[in-house]
Amino acid sequence: MSSLSLARLPDPAPPEGPSRAPRRFDDEPLAVRLQGVRRTFGARAVINGVDLEVRRGEFVSLLGRSGTGKTTLLRILAGLDQADGGEARVPQARSVVFQEPRLVPAKRVWRNVTLGHRRGRETRRIAEAALEEVGLGGHADAWPRTLSGGEAQRVALARALAKEPSLLLLDEPFAALDALTRIRMHDLVEQLCRRHRPAVVLVTHDVDEAILLSDRVLVLADGGIRFDAQVELARPRGQTEPGFAALRARLLAELGVAGPADPHHA
Repeated sequence: MSSLSLARLPDPAPPEGPSRAPRRFDDEPLAVRLQGVRRTFGARAVINGVDLEVRRGEFVSLLGRSGTGKTTLLRILAGLDQADGGEARVPQARSVVFQEPRLVPAKRVWRNVTLGHRRGRETRRIAEAALEEVGLGGHADAWPRTLSGGEAQRVALARALAKEPSLLLLDEPFAALDALTRIRMHDLVEQLCRRHRPAVVLVTHDVDEAILLSDRVLVLADGGIRFDAQVELARPRGQTEPGFAALRARLLAELGVAGPADPHHA
């Protein structure tokens, strides 16, 4: 078994203008390349020889039942966990948004946004610009305890974007939000990702969410990628769009969910 080689790909070029048509990425530089990546816990191989490529500007969702390695794979991409074997190449500029906002209560919102940044004259300006992008331009001096759940998660997103990541990793960031806030966050994330064009990897249990946001949807099972689906739907998307129901049914089948089921329980 080879040891993990964590190399660095060059950060992608500046973003280009958005497109509402289904996007193609064949000519874009690679942001992520995994080759034969493995991760075991005891005798169990949670990830067993995964190969994956994600290109600049591409939005990829990971679906799978609990325990199939979605979050483990994301943590390896983030550098928060170490694989037992294989090779992983990722850009150095990367950010993670978790299910919980993970804000520091004793720091004002703008200082939460710039956590990890070197302090300087531009720090406040960077924070305010990021907050403006997520619709919280007037909240720079607020305390985290005064924010709603949706606002706190937008601060977490602003913090991730303030680092200008080439790779944005999302670990079920919408799961704890109410339905209306969730829809608004979907729209916001889609707009911001079109504008900044990082490579994005989202872990989710929600099939509809994956289809609405993604260019590709991967289903993980038995330690590997069971199914890799291109989402050939124009943007903006809706659940009543032709092709949506067929892709949803196929993904549910790959997840082992028979018949019409609630994707939130896939």
